[in-house]
Amino acid sequence: MTDTAPPALRVFDEPTRRVPGRWIAGFAIAWLGIWMAQLTPVQLLLPGQIDALRPQGDGVESVVTFGIISGIAGVFALVSYPLAGALSDRTTSRFGRRRPWIVGGAILFGLALGVLGLQTTMVGIGICWVLVIVGFCVLTAALTAMISDQVPVGQRGVISAWISAPQAVGLILGVLLVIALELTTLLGYGLVAVLLIALVMPFVIVTPDARLAAGDRPPFTMRALVGGFWVSPRRYPDFAWTLLGRILVNIGNALGTTLLLFFLIYGLGREDADTDLLILIVVYTVFIVGSSFIIGAWSDRIARRKPFVVFSAGMQAVAALLLAFVPDFTVALVASAFLGLGYGAFLSVDQALATQVLPDAASRGKDLGIMNIATTVPQAMAPLLGAGIVALVAGATGAIATGFVGLFVVSGLITILGALAVLPVKAVR
Repeated sequence: MTDTAPPALRVFDEPTRRVPGRWIAGFAIAWLGIWMAQLTPVQLLLPGQIDALRPQGDGVESVVTFGIISGIAGVFALVSYPLAGALSDRTTSRFGRRRPWIVGGAILFGLALGVLGLQTTMVGIGICWVLVIVGFCVLTAALTAMISDQVPVGQRGVISAWISAPQAVGLILGVLLVIALELTTLLGYGLVAVLLIALVMPFVIVTPDARLAAGDRPPFTMRALVGGFWVSPRRYPDFAWTLLGRILVNIGNALGTTLLLFFLIYGLGREDADTDLLILIVVYTVFIVGSSFIIGAWSDRIARRKPFVVFSAGMQAVAALLLAFVPDFTVALVASAFLGLGYGAFLSVDQALATQVLPDAASRGKDLGIMNIATTVPQAMAPLLGAGIVALVAGATGAIATGFVGLFVVSGLITILGALAVLPVKAVR
């Protein structure tokens, strides 16, 4: 890693110089590795690992167990994200503020994935998955802070698309590799762990990171750290509304996606659910990649964010309601297209919106860490909430398929509320 930043790079300056292609390429490649390592387990490896340890039944027990493990990990993410961001804000390393945390988070993330593949008990799986999520939070808290540190406002929609597009590609590539190579659970976890480290390191090596002078470091006390986790909605209403909208939309999206494998198996009775899941992911990927770049660039060009956030949430709500009321695999393909269209637009534009409502340049990492909670924690908690909805409705009706109807209805309604939440934001159009 290089030791010094270019003279133009200053810690608390608002960036005005457009980042070059080398920066963008490294950033996109890093996110590709991150999403492969995080989403392949969520969509395929972890549910399959849990299901294999459960006695054959109606599937409710596996869904609930998956939800509990994900929910516990979500609690740890709730603390890890802002804490990692706050610590990176205060880091005075000669390598910069963010890079040490990117490296450390990637190493923890990768090692935990490798050990996870060896687990044969639910307790072991739960502990390792918590470590995976903590590593993910540390890594991505520092990486997303680089946007506010180095990317000018007029380029943030496009740059944010390089988070969302690799998410879709990483998901399909990871699942495809595991299925096409017929990898065991252990080898699947090992593969995505190795790819994570290999793809994150180039960005760390080629990207400069401004050093923080010891005299400029914010107070480094537990009281200051804990107190900084609270951002007053009264003083910073735009930050609060953006955070609420992000939480709701991500909960809605996660409810509609994280239990898809179980939906295919127990809701639609598909015999080759792994392959069907891959097909849905391909459709989702095509639309998420296209919409993230088109909408992100359009948003930058006309300097407007809120209309696109509302549109994106609406598309996701339509997808969820289609899955609820027309439980058919062909309709699920259409729903995947709407979901990709909406979520791709949301990821690029909402990330740009979030960077424009931060309260203080000195605490960008911590504040974006709080914003990132609204992405990761819903994804972690949604399986638990979704499992509860499925179990409740299935228990009342006697059929697990109707449990998924209730799940997708709730998903659509929450997503609509998320769209409405960003309308009061005043500082950004």
